[in-house]
Amino acid sequence: MAYDRKPPRVVGLAGALIVSVNGVIGSGIFALPALLFASAGAFSPFAILIFACLYGSVLAVIAKLSTVFRQSGGPQLYAEHAFGQMIGFQIGWFSLAANMAGAAANFHVLVSYLAAIFPFFEDPSVRLATIAMLVGFFTALSISGTARSIGAIAVGTFLKLAPIILLTVIGFIQSGVPTDVTLPRFSEFESIALLLAFAFSGADVAVAAAGEAKEPRKMLMRALFINLAGVAIFYALIQMAYSAVAPDPNAIDSPLAAMGDKLLGPSGSLMISLAAIFSVATYQLNVFVVIPRIAYGMARRGLLPHVFAYVSPRFQTPAAAIGAYGAIIAVLALSGSFTLLAVLVVSVEQLINIAVIGALFVMWKRNDAGLREAMDLRWAIIVAVAIGYIAWLLSLLSLESALHMMGMLAIGLGLYALSRRAGVRQDGIDLPEGRASRPMRALSPG
Repeated sequence: MAYDRKPPRVVGLAGALIVSVNGVIGSGIFALPALLFASAGAFSPFAILIFACLYGSVLAVIAKLSTVFRQSGGPQLYAEHAFGQMIGFQIGWFSLAANMAGAAANFHVLVSYLAAIFPFFEDPSVRLATIAMLVGFFTALSISGTARSIGAIAVGTFLKLAPIILLTVIGFIQSGVPTDVTLPRFSEFESIALLLAFAFSGADVAVAAAGEAKEPRKMLMRALFINLAGVAIFYALIQMAYSAVAPDPNAIDSPLAAMGDKLLGPSGSLMISLAAIFSVATYQLNVFVVIPRIAYGMARRGLLPHVFAYVSPRFQTPAAAIGAYGAIIAVLALSGSFTLLAVLVVSVEQLINIAVIGALFVMWKRNDAGLREAMDLRWAIIVAVAIGYIAWLLSLLSLESALHMMGMLAIGLGLYALSRRAGVRQDGIDLPEGRASRPMRALSPG
């Protein structure tokens, strides 16, 4: 019976916004200000807003497709519907792999922040034990209930944002608003493009759990754009306050802590360090809640072994998918670095974005869910900007990144062949009119 059960729809607009905010704001914000200021100076707040508009063109495509589907999966689901199961599996594999690598690396970031305040965590054996306990805790909390997990994320969101907002306000009060703005050269703006792309990555994460949203076709588009606007303004204000305060430029790894120290002394630095701990921890819990839903949706549609479709009768969550996600992250937790992670996430995200835009083209041509009638000339401009934005970012990636992506593609093909043998297709892909992408297969292996 647990395989026939589906998680309940308990996520409303507030929950989707909380998930979306924490899909973006993690550890990056604590390193971003110094790196941006070094490249773009006082223009950096405006660079953030410009980049948010460019990123918004891609997010608009994802948001438009979110009005068609009610199931979990996000871009993986869109690609599967438009291009078939093999392409859908590859997009799911890319999404899961990038997120698992990111989560594993971020556990090291989290323990490093803990060690900066409590030297006890610097011991290698203590570090490993702490990571293992944190992975176990986040896995158990995610399994214990979606509403409970989102409530915990909401508390963590307040604890991580409040100190940063307070520091920004104090910065403006003490130092004013910077007025001397010089336009950077294009090459300088281009040098921070991948950094800003990484800073905004994850803004669409809420669509991955659409199967547990109350009214996903009506609510998710609104949540995505409110989140993007809010995060962009939040980032820009922090950057503007950092430019005005002008803390120690040598503190590249901890610019907000340096800003806190300059404004409030050691207590300010401690406040930001604690905020960083809550920020990374909340981000980690967020991915543990959302990303396994991609694997769960794939299992329901026969793309992964059927065991991943198991839903706990007690907690009404996809317990097997969450448990497997936590186990893999525990194995990966000793690999990766922030720099490599940023390149991997941006590289993979652009391939996923290409698949999403391709899915929109295919669905528009077929007029799935009446998309052709629902899209006017404005969408031609939006899609053109999105394609140009993606092409620009891809042109900035290194050959090494391309080789890594080709390796992931080859691994994905092998995993697809293995997974299909253990898959059981329970669900088709339902459109608003009730049409499925293709006839449902009976419950049998294969």
